[in-house]
Amino acid sequence: MKLLALVAAVGALSLGGGGTARVQVVAKEYSLALSRVHVRAGGATIELANFGQDPHDLRLQRLGARHIAGLGLVAPGERAELSLKLVPGRYSVWCSVANHRALGMRATLVVTR
Repeated sequence: MKLLALVAAVGALSLGGGGTARVQVVAKEYSLALSRVHVRAGGATIELANFGQDPHDLRLQRLGARHIAGLGLVAPGERAELSLKLVPGRYSVWCSVANHRALGMRATLVVTR
């Protein structure tokens, strides 16, 4: 499966704590569940696992920032990963397909020092 990954810096990047944080985001109609809602600043791998029946994507944006990072469409039963560096702040996480965000496919990730 061909995955579109829009991998880029989110805000002003800086490696904070040690190691790479991993967060799994489970997508179903119409919810997103994060395996953890707090991570330390620095390298992070965000995995989108689509347990739903429709294709879903993933968008991530630090509040107050302009840049939006994300993954392209992930088919039902598939997974995709996004690797990036996160600076401290609150991040909105959502599915941008059709009206999925309005239907509840959104969450918040908090990144601390």
